[in-house]
Formats: sequence, structure tokens, C-alpha cells
Amino acid sequence: MKIDKFVLAIIVIIALAYFFPYLGSGESGVVLNWIGSLGISLIFFFYGLKLSTAQLLYGLKNWKLHLLVQGSTFLLFPIIVLLIYPFVEGESNELFWLAFLFLAALPSTVSSSVVMVSLAKGNVPAAIFNASISGLIGIVITPIWMGIFLKTSTANFSLSEVYVKLLLQILLPVILGLFLQRYLGKYSRKYATQLTLFDKSIILLIIYKSFAESFDQGLFTTVKALDLAFISMAVIVLFFIMYSTTGYFSRLLNFNTADQITAQFCGTKKSLVHGTVFSKVLLPESLALGIMLLPLMLFHAFQILVISVIAGKLSR
Repeated sequence: MKIDKFVLAIIVIIALAYFFPYLGSGESGVVLNWIGSLGISLIFFFYGLKLSTAQLLYGLKNWKLHLLVQGSTFLLFPIIVLLIYPFVEGESNELFWLAFLFLAALPSTVSSSVVMVSLAKGNVPAAIFNASISGLIGIVITPIWMGIFLKTSTANFSLSEVYVKLLLQILLPVILGLFLQRYLGKYSRKYATQLTLFDKSIILLIIYKSFAESFDQGLFTTVKALDLAFISMAVIVLFFIMYSTTGYFSRLLNFNTADQITAQFCGTKKSLVHGTVFSKVLLPESLALGIMLLPLMLFHAFQILVISVIAGKLSR
């Protein structure tokens, strides 16, 4: 079983943030913030260049599958986390719960969903459609879910300011990419590997900055080994609840095997790319971004591990 290189890179970058936290604060932190903000806009500009409108229009035909995937991603995931809220006690536990809500409110992944569905012989066009449209829906839905609770927990949260940032940093670059697709689209396909490397580099930089600030301020001293074990267990339970539930609804809707694979693979994944980007735009500075990203990174590693094993078995 191969370990995902990006997961290893995340572990290395967190270790660097632990041993060299000062590089992410002070003047160097300002520079990293500027690079990260510019990098976010470029990521979504390239996303617009690669977004196939023809495939999106073609994918609209299988509407039951799309409703299940998007309903799982943006409704069922957050509702499951919301059911735990009445049992949350204490400020630190509320922060962990908020981090899980952030995880649950995020869009699905793009590249890994399509790759895994293809490996498992699922419905690839439907996977491309859902992975692509999920990121666009998330720009609207994710802030709404988070805004409900951030308004009560942080005094400086403004949903209108968040949407202005999302419009300028994310939506406008996507629209610009779509507009220039006829001129630059061929280059985005030609240099797809290099663009993916660029995306991951920006994500690693944002992760380093978030964790460096958290380590520098001593925020992780409140996270005990028992807390980390509990978060890891909660991530595993959440994944399998979603995987089983999407499978149940797939059978209830009489999906064929290919559509069921797509529903379970796309409806259970969460995007680390959107998570790290949205954390910079959506979450106020008063929150510990390192802790807010912790469940997401554990979920990202676990979903890749489990789905790759399942996809390998299905392909055989």
C-alpha cells in the first residue's frame, strides 16, 4: 500500500512549523500572507481554465445522482455534526466541534474523486460534473453554514465581508479563467502536472503559516493526546457513517453499480484545497487556524487511504 506523497508533505510541513514557527510570524508572515492570497487567486484562475462547460452541461442529465452527491456533501455532512452540538461542553471542545463543522461544510474534492472513480470503474463523467460543481456551490453554501455559529462565537465575523472576499479572491478568478479558456485552455491541459504542483505548494504554504502561528502562540498546548485520539476516532466514524448512508440511498434510488460507486466516492470526500483556502478567507484571525484545519487534514489522509483500498478491490 502506497502512502500518498501529499500527506507525507503535510506531515513534514507541520514538523517544520513546529521547529521553526518564527518563519511564519512577524515580517516573514506578512510576506507569506501576500503570497498565499495571490496563490489562492491563481489556483481558482487555473480552475476556471480547466473547467469544462461542455461536460457540466452533459452531466445535468443524471440529476438524481447529482442531488444525492451534493445533498450528502452540503446537507447530510453538516447535519450529522450539528446533532453532536447539544452534547458539547467547554470552550476547547466547542472549538474542536467548530473545526468539524468547518470540515462538514466544505465542498468535495476534484482530482482524487475522479481518479478513484475511474480506478473503481464508476461513472467518470458524473464524477467530473459533481467534483467541478461542488467547488462552485461551496462558495455560497460553506459561508452560510459557518456564519450561523461564527456570528455567536466571534464578534468580528461579517458574512457580507466574507462574500466580498470570496467574490474578489475566488469567484472573479474562476470567471476570468472561464473567459480566457479559449485562448489559454490548451496550456492548462498541457501543463496540468505543473499546475497541480503549484496548487499543492500554495496549500502547503497556507498550512505552514496556520500551524506556525498556532505553535508560536502555544495554542496546541491545550490539545492533549486523548483529544487527538478522540478527534481521529471521530473522523473515522464520520467517514463510515457517510459512506454507509450514501450507499443506502444509492440502493434505495436503484442506482446501477457505476452510479453507486460515484455517489459513495464523491459524496464522502472533502477538499483540503478548498478547506485551506476558505480558512484564510472565511475564518476570523481570532480563531486558531491550525486547530481548525486539524480534523480536515486527518479526514483527508483517511479518505485517501480507505477509498484507494476500496477502489483497488473494485477494479480487480
